[in-house]
Amino acid sequence: MSDPKIEFYKQGMGHFGKGEYAPAIEAYKSALEFEPDWTDCLHALAMAQAKGGDLDTAIATAKRIVELTPDDHFANTSLSMFYMQQGKIEEAEKEGAIARMKAWKEELKTNPDAPPPSDPTGLNVTQ
Repeated sequence: MSDPKIEFYKQGMGHFGKGEYAPAIEAYKSALEFEPDWTDCLHALAMAQAKGGDLDTAIATAKRIVELTPDDHFANTSLSMFYMQQGKIEEAEKEGAIARMKAWKEELKTNPDAPPPSDPTGLNVTQ
């Protein structure tokens, strides 16, 4: 027996792959009815919202991911991209710096000698 949550997610991915963002969003939302905090699906939803032109909602979705999984650097990377698309450069650079720092901290768990991230934006990235 198939899992309806997974089936809706797969439908969303299929629509997304065809550039059909509105039906992808609806499918992801249907999947989230079964598990509202499913971060993989929330990531997909945020991308579909952004590609569909609803950047404000995509940002809200990405912020929810950050709340649910504070160490998820991909959520901050998405926020950076969404802010950049809105022309909010300062916010985009801030989220990008946060993403780099989170990714570095994750890498330190397996590679304690990993150098800190470079700062291509000129921001003061602190540990």
